[in-house]
Amino acid sequence: MIVEIIIFLLTTLLVYFVYVHKWIHKYFDKRDIKYVPGVPIFGNTFKSTFTLKHIVEDIDAVYKAFPNEKYVGYIEATTPIIMIRDPELIKTITVKDFDHFVDHRVFFSEPLFDNSLFMMKGERWHDMRTTLSPAFTGSKMRKMMPFMTDISANIVEYLKDHINEDIDVEDLIRRYTNDVIASAAFGLQVNSLKDKDNEFYKTGQNLFNFNVYQRFLFFMSATFPSVTKKLGIEIFPKETTKFFRNVVSSTMEHREKNKIERPDMIQLLMEASKGSLKVESDGTDQVSITEETFKPKSVQRKWTQNELAGQVFIFFFAGYESSANALVMCVHELALNPDVQEKLYQEIRKFKEKYGDLTYENINNLKYLDCVLNETSRKWAAAIIMDRVCNKPYELPPPREGAKPVQLKPGDIIYNVVNSIHMDPAHHPDPEKFNPDRFSDENKHNIKPFTYMPFGMGPRNCIGSRFALLELKVLVYNLILNFKIVKCSNTTDPIELKPKGFNIQPKGGSWVRLEPRA
Repeated sequence: MIVEIIIFLLTTLLVYFVYVHKWIHKYFDKRDIKYVPGVPIFGNTFKSTFTLKHIVEDIDAVYKAFPNEKYVGYIEATTPIIMIRDPELIKTITVKDFDHFVDHRVFFSEPLFDNSLFMMKGERWHDMRTTLSPAFTGSKMRKMMPFMTDISANIVEYLKDHINEDIDVEDLIRRYTNDVIASAAFGLQVNSLKDKDNEFYKTGQNLFNFNVYQRFLFFMSATFPSVTKKLGIEIFPKETTKFFRNVVSSTMEHREKNKIERPDMIQLLMEASKGSLKVESDGTDQVSITEETFKPKSVQRKWTQNELAGQVFIFFFAGYESSANALVMCVHELALNPDVQEKLYQEIRKFKEKYGDLTYENINNLKYLDCVLNETSRKWAAAIIMDRVCNKPYELPPPREGAKPVQLKPGDIIYNVVNSIHMDPAHHPDPEKFNPDRFSDENKHNIKPFTYMPFGMGPRNCIGSRFALLELKVLVYNLILNFKIVKCSNTTDPIELKPKGFNIQPKGGSWVRLEPRA
């Protein structure tokens, strides 16, 4: 009897998924949107679901299937999505008509994740963005840079004892980003190279190393978000989310009681909760905080401790993993491209002779370092897609000449692709080549607007981009100043992506050797 019930349930589910799959095809056919049919249950994500390919490759296959379309249909499991291929249309959606596409879609439901700036919607998102914008000004970054410098020095000292050994770049870099976030967000001094199993590092590992069960929960949550939310299903381990709540509440309480102030994220959130977080401009903040969108209101919203904990969570989430991935790919590319590395070293050597110490005031004079990091973010962008949910009726222009416009309804999902556009030879010639000179003062005018978007575009771009770039620059500067990065027997060449989740990581890991500079 039990076997018969199971067979009945499985058959019912299969019929349901086949029906939904056919319905999605009709959804695109009715709108004259071209699409790759995919397979029932998984749509166009079959290979990435079973870790045969990275999700970037599944998206790119659909992107390349119809090179003359402004947008195409993409099937993510049982969800129809319109994938935007045209940079001008991406500009319209993310900037000009932003009020039609304010929110992100719900990928999965987690209490802390739901309370983060990334997942907040409408006015609530706007108010939190306005509240946090002063926390990411140049003046605030200046105060945080010494934390990065100290932790970078820990990395250099550790590596001096491991010359001519195979270095696990992923492990090394994650310990750097972990310690930076622990210090800059929570005000805690951590040295993950000495205390290898500290609570912060273990928390980061638990957060991003999904097991098979968590991957299944993620798939179910993405497919049936309302059901999993009602059932209270959580993807992240309870001890991980509890850790963030406790560290925020206990740190705030300790500082309030002892009148302690420190220039970190906790302090900024404490000021934000009281409505006392003010803009301190140093003349470098025009991009971050002068947008009309984020002018402070006369009456500011009061935030709960859970909402404040959500911001620390997403800051850790992005700062630990996304920054680490960018640094890993940068170091790996420098090992594979010794000519680029030598040019960067010559710039850094001359900079050191001229300025002495690296400071917030002089770091932007490292023009070629900017180019190297920009090229890393072009070729290996962590963003993958800029998702948006239509929140009021909208008319998309025809997908091609001679076709009809497409009417969007509230709830329809848009993917503005990032990596595929970054790697499209129509926008970036010879895209597989690691060529930082694309971004030089002489060449950067050739890059068309909205064909380079590593931190997103429009009002909903990454609020922490300034922090992330500073974190990257400090470590790369100190690594190249002190060491020559060379290939070893374990260095993969060319780089292939590890088919795991959304993380941009090299297949087979990232391994290099270091030689001391004279």
